[in-house]
Amino acid sequence: MKYNQNFKISQVTENTLVIGVDIAKSKHYARAFDWRGIELSKVISFRADRRGFRQFREWAEKIARDEGKNKIIVGMEPTGHYWFTFAADADSNQMMVVQVNPYHVKQSKEMDDNTPSKNDRKDPRTIAMLVKDGRYLIPYFPKGHYAEMRKAYEIRENQLQKKWAIKNRVQRWLDIYFPEFTQVFKSWEGKAALMTLEKFPTPTEIVELGAEKILAAWREKVKRAVGIKKAEALVKMAEETVGIQAGLEMAKYELECMLQEYQAIRNMLEMTEQKLETLASLIPGMDKVLQIKGVGVITAAGFIAEAGDLSRFNHPKQIIKLAGLNVRENSSGKHKGQSTISKRGRKRLRSLLFRAILPLVAKNKEFKEIHKYYTTRPVNPLRKKQSLIVLCGKLIRVIYALLTQGVEYSPEKLLSDIKRPKVMTQAA
Repeated sequence: MKYNQNFKISQVTENTLVIGVDIAKSKHYARAFDWRGIELSKVISFRADRRGFRQFREWAEKIARDEGKNKIIVGMEPTGHYWFTFAADADSNQMMVVQVNPYHVKQSKEMDDNTPSKNDRKDPRTIAMLVKDGRYLIPYFPKGHYAEMRKAYEIRENQLQKKWAIKNRVQRWLDIYFPEFTQVFKSWEGKAALMTLEKFPTPTEIVELGAEKILAAWREKVKRAVGIKKAEALVKMAEETVGIQAGLEMAKYELECMLQEYQAIRNMLEMTEQKLETLASLIPGMDKVLQIKGVGVITAAGFIAEAGDLSRFNHPKQIIKLAGLNVRENSSGKHKGQSTISKRGRKRLRSLLFRAILPLVAKNKEFKEIHKYYTTRPVNPLRKKQSLIVLCGKLIRVIYALLTQGVEYSPEKLLSDIKRPKVMTQAA
């Protein structure tokens, strides 16, 4: 649904109770106001537990009854993760939950007392005044499969970060103790390279074993892409290494710990992706999205996990804005500055789309042709990165149409959307 400013303001009427809540880890503060900003009760504090939430509900419902209000709007800042449980409880008890931008709270708090001071009793009022004026966002609470997919994708992203961190640590270890290792192996994650690091990681051990024994060890698990020449090259690099030779025993132990952690993360990541693929198969129309060459199950599942149920949107432009890919203009009078994307909204969705568009431009014939057209057209050609951003929006529109309209993916239809100048059309 499109929540424009008029819609937000119209939600606050004379029959609405507006409550601002300052969220903290263990104790929250709340203040209640009417639609004009008149305070209707003293500030209360309540703990972030079941008993405290019940205390808040009873307090809010009593004020609503006494003042003749039939609707309660609860506004808060998205403070870390501490707001999750309170927002879920308020939402399940028929209260409208909204969020205000912390930056807006910081900038507007001086209007009441002309001081930038911050405290738990002052902030609820500032939050409530922003809600009263329609300056809030309506958060989305995914349900069912969409909630499961969002959590699964979040777990995967956390596991990927841990995997990248371990990879960097292993690479650092190699740079210190055996920097020539990467001259023999393109990546230390290959089977033979990984076996080498597990069984005989130090240059000293490699030289002592010799090429024949190293090759025999590789052949236990690796049948291809390894031979005596590679083993001899590894021995030669070990003999000529400039790596540190002190503290090798504990260095070996450090590497062993990192490799065990790396393997554990890989196993968990594989299980998480299997669960994500299973959940994706439960979303109607997902098979149509996978018809797009270059879009895999993980990419499609990640898109749904971040965007949620697409039926809640009236237009794909809303998803573009959610991803922070909408254009932000910078102009005043005769001055016209450079336009950029806003980078607001869900950072993870924006990152996923940009990572997804790169293989599409490389492997997908229609996206590749559109990218070429955008970057070479005679009128207003785009730079490569600009074109990629535009194509991210194009991908959003395609997925939105496939999942909400039930149509089949059509490369011809996608290519026909290219806006070509009349001069080019006539020349053709």
